[in-house]
Amino acid sequence: MKIYTKTGDSGETSLLGGTRVSKAELQIESYGTVDELNAYIGLIRDQITQDSIYLELIEIQDRLFTIGSHLANDQEKSKIKLPNIVEEDIERLEKQIDTMNHLIPPMRAFILPGGHTHVSHLHIARCICRRAERKIVQLNHKWEIDPSILKYMNRLSDYLFVLSRKLSKDLGVKEIEWQPRK
Repeated sequence: MKIYTKTGDSGETSLLGGTRVSKAELQIESYGTVDELNAYIGLIRDQITQDSIYLELIEIQDRLFTIGSHLANDQEKSKIKLPNIVEEDIERLEKQIDTMNHLIPPMRAFILPGGHTHVSHLHIARCICRRAERKIVQLNHKWEIDPSILKYMNRLSDYLFVLSRKLSKDLGVKEIEWQPRK
């Protein structure tokens, strides 16, 4: 199988189901941003030495592929049976967030991203996740997105933020609180 098909040379691509659309379509931008997030989480996973976090990131990447397949699907023409995001996926993130929150100091102010490369990468992933979520919300105005997808993306950005704080603590990095100018 060849990687290049030359069918996208004119600026179009195919959705699942075969419909050709412009690569500039919001639908393509949505799943492209989810794919970007997935790749970035892969970069983070490559740097993680804690098995539990490593395995959790693989699970998240799997869910992001599920979300991407839903966003790449032609809802009118495709008959492909896709896996779903289920409430247990969201609850799993919430449980991880709650567990990590018990291990870190309470937040009293906004925190400046950074302090260690691993922490900074997580903040970038959180920002990509928020952008993907915004694109999916926009797409939801055009056609109905499974509410579980929106919920998962929202929770995932929270998870990435809390994980960044936990890694700051684990790595002995001092969090710098934002102090607005007066």
